[in-house]
Amino acid sequence: MTSPQPLDDRIIDVIRLLEPGEVVSYGDIAGDAGAPRASRHVGRVLAQTSGLCWWRVVNSQGCLVPGNEREHTRLLRAEGVRVLNGRVVRSPKGRFSIR
Repeated sequence: MTSPQPLDDRIIDVIRLLEPGEVVSYGDIAGDAGAPRASRHVGRVLAQTSGLCWWRVVNSQGCLVPGNEREHTRLLRAEGVRVLNGRVVRSPKGRFSIR
């Protein structure tokens, strides 16, 4: 019997599946990784792991990373995401898409 995959690895796997223009919340990632109450842990993994598409993850209200709003906005807009006043208001895919 194999042991379950560690939470950090599951979170990283979910983040790596995000496509350009797809914006989700920390809670969405935690839920998809099988730990719906671990949204803060998702933030820690993003902060400590290089090479992840951190800009595609925001809080549940769509607010950008405090202190890095300019870079965050630039990266999201390059993928077709609409950002207004430090918040994602519409994205081609994910939580903030128009359905």
